Amino acid sequence: MQEGSFIWSHLEKQHRTVGKWIDWVWLIVLLLAAVLLFSINLGGLPLRDWDEGTVAQVAHEIWQAPAGSMRWLYPTLGGEPYHNKPPLMHLLIAWAYSLGGENELTTRLPGAILTATSVPLLYCIAQEIFRQRWAAIYSALIYLTMLPVVRHGRLAMLDGAMVSFLMVMMLCVLRSRRDLRYCLGVGISFGFICLTQGLLGILLGAIAIVFLFWDTPRLLTCYYFWIAILIGILPVAAWYSAQLIEYGYTFVQIGLANPSLGRIGSVVEANSQPPWYYVIELLKYTWPWLLFLPQTARLTWENRNLSWAKLIMAWSGVYLLVISFMITKVPWYLFPIYPSLALAFGIQLSETENSPLLSSYPRAWVAGLAILAVVASAGSIYFSWGTTPKTDLQLIFAAVALTMTLAAILAERGDGQFLKILFWGSYISLLLLMKSNYWVWELSEAYPVKPVAAMIVRANPATKKIYTSFPHHRPSLDYYSDRTIIPASVGELQYYWHYNGQPYFLLHASAFNNLQLESMKLIDQAEGWKLITKDTERL
Repeated sequence: MQEGSFIWSHLEKQHRTVGKWIDWVWLIVLLLAAVLLFSINLGGLPLRDWDEGTVAQVAHEIWQAPAGSMRWLYPTLGGEPYHNKPPLMHLLIAWAYSLGGENELTTRLPGAILTATSVPLLYCIAQEIFRQRWAAIYSALIYLTMLPVVRHGRLAMLDGAMVSFLMVMMLCVLRSRRDLRYCLGVGISFGFICLTQGLLGILLGAIAIVFLFWDTPRLLTCYYFWIAILIGILPVAAWYSAQLIEYGYTFVQIGLANPSLGRIGSVVEANSQPPWYYVIELLKYTWPWLLFLPQTARLTWENRNLSWAKLIMAWSGVYLLVISFMITKVPWYLFPIYPSLALAFGIQLSETENSPLLSSYPRAWVAGLAILAVVASAGSIYFSWGTTPKTDLQLIFAAVALTMTLAAILAERGDGQFLKILFWGSYISLLLLMKSNYWVWELSEAYPVKPVAAMIVRANPATKKIYTSFPHHRPSLDYYSDRTIIPASVGELQYYWHYNGQPYFLLHASAFNNLQLESMKLIDQAEGWKLITKDTERL
């Protein structure tokens, strides 16, 4: 009897050891796949407006600050105090500048690497909550192959880093239910979230509190948990205290009320949208995984008494509800919801694969894949027409079409290999997109910034402020030109021309012809834009 128990104990230990090795292999594979996807062609395109230009400018001013200026604690934008967000991400980018020089690659790399680490972190969360390896694998792969995750994670923004810290916090929350030492990880990661996104990090902390209140309320009465939270927010409190001491009421108005509460109750940067805006965003960019939503929603609701369903419902539901009622809406606010959707889809696919009664896949899946194949084929054909066909886009859509076609055929036959095709094809299609020059498609919405900025740098105007006829502010132009380019109406331009001693204007050709300004001196021009000033010799 004892010999049999010894053998079973030995076999169980071997099984756990093998399981750990398999987990480590998957973590390494997922990390390498994520790093490749998030870093390929990272510096190939200019920085875009809004966040990228602003983040880069703040990091640049931190990096170039004279010794002893305390710019790392009191960041600036265009020489003025920058109150919008704490400078954790900007400091990381400034550090990257000091190591690799200042360029698009080093600007985007810190955020891209941090976001890449969120993929294996999601695998760990799924393992913790599901206790099923294939559910964890599916969740991580779905998250890795979501277009908004890859695109926004590669941009020089704060959201990818914030989601990575959110992942660490959620993993520690789950593990703290059986080991209180992980509470410290909850507090520290929450502090990093707040040092990245400011007071909006409180919303992400509220998701963890709602989940614990629903699933493990005893943890909320544990003093060790709250002490750990207090330790984590001490650096946040120190930074905000330093700003209050330095700037006083100005920081309260601009740094606390405006960027945090302002996004809830007022329009910021003209980004007002209806409450269903984020639902439409999910419907636009979460394919092909959105095909599995009806079955996933039903499975989650049926298992609402289990921890994993409570986590997904609290994570997705609380966050989506709150951001939907914010007046200011931008696509990247959705970023924190994608991990929870990936977890939900991952357990659904795992349950479907392990179902002994399943003889075929739902017809809706097959039909949805077929429709996506037709749409992608039409896209590939469309971009092959014209005098200058867009070969890159043609190839990307062809890859998507081939993936969806093969997946639809295999799903129709009831062959589980359709999932492997879907994962591989989605990954390759995203890799092709990121390798192309189309992954930052917002760059085509306005004139190219870099040639115009290069023209301003060549001219080297004596002033740091230049007025432009372009109706919108472009932070990327400020960054590349090392000037503040201020939009102005026709009337304002005429006023500045008459009452400023030596104004510099950046005018489009049409505005240049319509203004009829006296004593104009053309300094340089590029991409249809002209840099002018007063000709003092003719006055």
